[in-house]
Amino acid sequence: MAKNKIIPISPALTKEYSLKTLVENRTIYNLNNCELNLFETYQKSELVSLKFNDLVVTSMLKGKKVMHLFDKDGFDYFPGESVIVPANVEMKIDFPEADLNNPTQCLALAIDNKKIMDTLDFLNEKYPKEGTGNYWKLDERNFFFYNNAELAITINKLISICQSTSITKDVLADLTLQELLIRISQCQTFKDVDEEKLEHTNVILAQLVAFIRKNISEKLMLNTIAESVGLSTASLYRLFKRELGISPVEFIVLERIKFAKQLLKDKHIYVKNVSFEVGFDDCNYFIRAFKHHEGITPKQYQQLNDSDRSV
Repeated sequence: MAKNKIIPISPALTKEYSLKTLVENRTIYNLNNCELNLFETYQKSELVSLKFNDLVVTSMLKGKKVMHLFDKDGFDYFPGESVIVPANVEMKIDFPEADLNNPTQCLALAIDNKKIMDTLDFLNEKYPKEGTGNYWKLDERNFFFYNNAELAITINKLISICQSTSITKDVLADLTLQELLIRISQCQTFKDVDEEKLEHTNVILAQLVAFIRKNISEKLMLNTIAESVGLSTASLYRLFKRELGISPVEFIVLERIKFAKQLLKDKHIYVKNVSFEVGFDDCNYFIRAFKHHEGITPKQYQQLNDSDRSV
């Protein structure tokens, strides 16, 4: 159980009498450089085909799908998760649980390729990343990822703009698309780091992450971490915020909780001992931080894992 996935606010469902179809009923909002599609499905279906002429950012809002992409095995797709689909790539989608009382809802934002390239060029020119050969980009290999809070907020903003009647909505949408691409890049990098696929990551960031993980049980000072790769503390902070969308301190807390979850698989270990083993000075703070990120206390997590093994 984790609170890493943040679900965007779901728009109101289409009234039943207005539905054109029960499978992938589509509502379209067109802007100059993007097209927002809201899809709703109200009955079980298999291998429903969908393809766009532009790159598409999809995000689940309600229910469950099974996505089939790139001739790979199907994977479950839930609210709080997003998938990037390149232009002219066919998606095949199963709806194993959809019905009138439990519809699926998903958005698909098709973005003009020139807008994507212009935005990435702008970011690389005006806000270059640190390190040689490290650029703002969308990594199509890393097509599936969890939303963080900032990405969910940006998606909500785009939905609101697309549905508005404001005469400035195309301008606002263009600005928000810039933010969306930044947030997606950060989510993709965070996924690489979380899954320890550091070969896809900024070399300096990879070295910093390795240093933090090696010393996670110790008292970690930001100046010491920065000095390990020859950065200032300010540069360290900028690097983490730009690459991952979070501060170094927030990252350290997440890594300590990740380590704690491994230790809590032992039903005999005390929560207080876990707290100190993963580098928290205060057990009460550890419990609060763990519950904030995982939705349950360390003790509940430990009991849950123990019951899972006994089934």
